[in-house]
Amino acid sequence: MDCDLRSPLFLIHLFMSTFLPALCVIYPLNEVNLLDSKASQGELGWISYPSHGWEEISGVDEHYTPIRTFQVCNVMEYSQNNWLRTNWIPRQSAQKIYVELKFTLRDCNSIPLVLGTCKETFNLLYLETDDDQGSHFREHQYLKIDTIAADESFTQTDLGDRILKLNIEVREVGPLTKKGFYLAFQDVGACVALVSVRVYFKKCPYTVRNLASFPDTVPMDSQSLVEVKGSCVNHSKEEEPPRMYCSTEGEWLVPIGKCLCNQGYEERSSTCQTPSAVSGIRKEKTTRNSVSLAWQEPERPNGIILDYEIKYYEKEEQETSYTILRARGCNVTLGGLKPNTAYLLQIRARTAAGYGASSTTFQFETSPDSAFSISSESSQVVLIAISSAVAIILLTVLLYVLIGRVCCRSKSKHPDEKRLHFGNGHLRLPGIRTYIDPHTYEDPSQAVHEFAKELDASCIAIDKVVGAGEFGEVCSGRLRLPSKKEICVAIKTLKGGYTDKQRRDFLAEASIMGQFDHPNIIRLEGVVTRSKPVMIVTEYMENGSLDSFLRKHDAQFTGIQLVGMLRGIASGMKYLSDMGYVHRDLAARNILVNSNLVCKVSDFGLSRVLEDDPEGAYTTRGGKIPIRWTAPEAIAYRKFTSASDAWSYGIVLWEVMSYGERPYWEMSNQDVIKAVDEGYRLPPPMDCPATLYQLMLDCWQKERNNRPKFEQIVSILDKLIRNPGSLKITANTTSRPANLLLDRSSLEVPSMGTMGDWMDPMRTLPCKEAFSGVSYSSCDTIAKTSTEDLKKVGVTIVGPQKKIVSSLKALDSNTKNGPVPV
Repeated sequence: MDCDLRSPLFLIHLFMSTFLPALCVIYPLNEVNLLDSKASQGELGWISYPSHGWEEISGVDEHYTPIRTFQVCNVMEYSQNNWLRTNWIPRQSAQKIYVELKFTLRDCNSIPLVLGTCKETFNLLYLETDDDQGSHFREHQYLKIDTIAADESFTQTDLGDRILKLNIEVREVGPLTKKGFYLAFQDVGACVALVSVRVYFKKCPYTVRNLASFPDTVPMDSQSLVEVKGSCVNHSKEEEPPRMYCSTEGEWLVPIGKCLCNQGYEERSSTCQTPSAVSGIRKEKTTRNSVSLAWQEPERPNGIILDYEIKYYEKEEQETSYTILRARGCNVTLGGLKPNTAYLLQIRARTAAGYGASSTTFQFETSPDSAFSISSESSQVVLIAISSAVAIILLTVLLYVLIGRVCCRSKSKHPDEKRLHFGNGHLRLPGIRTYIDPHTYEDPSQAVHEFAKELDASCIAIDKVVGAGEFGEVCSGRLRLPSKKEICVAIKTLKGGYTDKQRRDFLAEASIMGQFDHPNIIRLEGVVTRSKPVMIVTEYMENGSLDSFLRKHDAQFTGIQLVGMLRGIASGMKYLSDMGYVHRDLAARNILVNSNLVCKVSDFGLSRVLEDDPEGAYTTRGGKIPIRWTAPEAIAYRKFTSASDAWSYGIVLWEVMSYGERPYWEMSNQDVIKAVDEGYRLPPPMDCPATLYQLMLDCWQKERNNRPKFEQIVSILDKLIRNPGSLKITANTTSRPANLLLDRSSLEVPSMGTMGDWMDPMRTLPCKEAFSGVSYSSCDTIAKTSTEDLKKVGVTIVGPQKKIVSSLKALDSNTKNGPVPV
């Protein structure tokens, strides 16, 4: 071990000069610090157990400012259990806190002659109390938050070269209910140094919006938006009650309502007057794809100008599609414009009192293509690009000429219908509606604006949070569009602090939904992308997800009602399949139910387009797969087709007929994969019609080409609806076809006349351990077995419990009345 590893120089000389300049930061306005170890000038006074474990080190940074850090490195000794506890931290009004740790950790492989058990992690824990407990400390009282590991560890070479890696980890803790808490750090044999510890919570800071002030607001919990009512500023009154929502990330969302200045105060009070109009707009520079503009500050700013809003659009579009940018100063460069195109533009300034009047409309034109000169250095590249583009165009024209001839020979019913062109170079032929993958667009905003309607946030009212999605909250609310009746909607929001990828993925779902128009596919009402929060607005489905709805109403529907639900799902999937689209995550949890029991397919986060290859399959590049609902070939080879969706539909059918039971019950994913590969299939749910169970088995054919198409599934269900008598024959009393791989755990009663004959096969089932030591004296005894008795011998899964009890009753009847045929 290095002799200077525990020396103060290990931290002072290296850490301070390397890291402290980066630690001097200004924290966001929406973060309130409860603890900041590097802000302390003296000893922190934290307690170490035992005393020779964590060590507090004093030092100075490059500005000779005193700082305090902690380190531990007892890797030469066995069985380490070193605790470091902070002082008591009052939580103030926070219900959820964030712990930010900045630390370094040494790679165990770089420490020579280690005798003990070296670790590269440490534990973060906490304890809530209503008062300061002083030096009182009990390990078992602390709750673990997480095991903290380093993304970057350092070695002895790093020490020599002073190339050390600072790790930054943030963890959430909550909800907190007591007056304060302690943090604790447990080391079990690592070489680690805590450079700083910061504990903070988030709030929505005081702000003024639309002449209404909103106070500092702390989010209530991790799942809700807090509605806050605003107060009109002096000399103003409510036009519509102002309110906003405070998100869990400390962001103000969805301003609704506003205040207006009282009469006589419009020109007298700058707390209340918005800026006058911007003037003097001029062009500074123009190219074929961009323009630089400048303007004069409003003659009467009436306060500090926070920013300028620039709204522009193509002149020919007449504001049907526009773009909004914001600039801090009196100039901006607009990029991504079309060559030789006229644009119209308006600018308005914003102060704390709100937006001022818009400027007069300003027109500018981009340079034509001819104004673009090819430099000698880039001419060869450009010429190659142009040649390639021409070749692609010629090939495309040739392709569509050939397709056109084929369409003519097929005697289209609509010979006069014209071809429809869409953005990004996509083209659709008459009578053929195909799905376009939004991921093929360079700019996700182009795809979402092509397929989805942009909504004004002021038309949306959020009523309550109903859940949490992958990207943020899911709310219910109301949408009121001009000249239309107010409707109930579901609103998905994109939480603050999102990355570009998260925004692309979030908007991709809207771009997908916007292409669908079917009564059994969830309907997209529109999106909000030009203000925060970014939202996806869909129709509201009163009964929520199908699996929860069925569990809530167990055994309350007729067979025809259940088949009607299944028919709707199949019809929606047929529509998607006809568009060349694979869902990949078809499950009851992703089916929504409205008040009329209409089922609609939703959740297109895992969905992908079918490529035009010979098998019509899409190969994924990793990612999670819902094992219990996924076809074997999709699990093994990540090949997804409409046939794999048909397998998933079979699982959904089973979920519906079992009223929301979990497929394969408590079996692990690995056991499910192994069992299905060996031929295991789910048994028929209780009282399941034989025809529906046969359809399940058909959907679960190992050879995907043998599975029914969704068109066939719809036809089968239509026949069942027209002939409800066919639903009265249950699968429990019907023989199964011999050519299918059947469920090995099927408990249908064979023609056995003795209890011993029955018990032998029972001991060969997946639950055989439960019966291996069981003996019954008579059939009367075994027939009285209950689900509670089964739990005692280890059969805890609901599905097998029901099947076994049913079989036991049948066995009792068998022994009294003679054999019951299979």
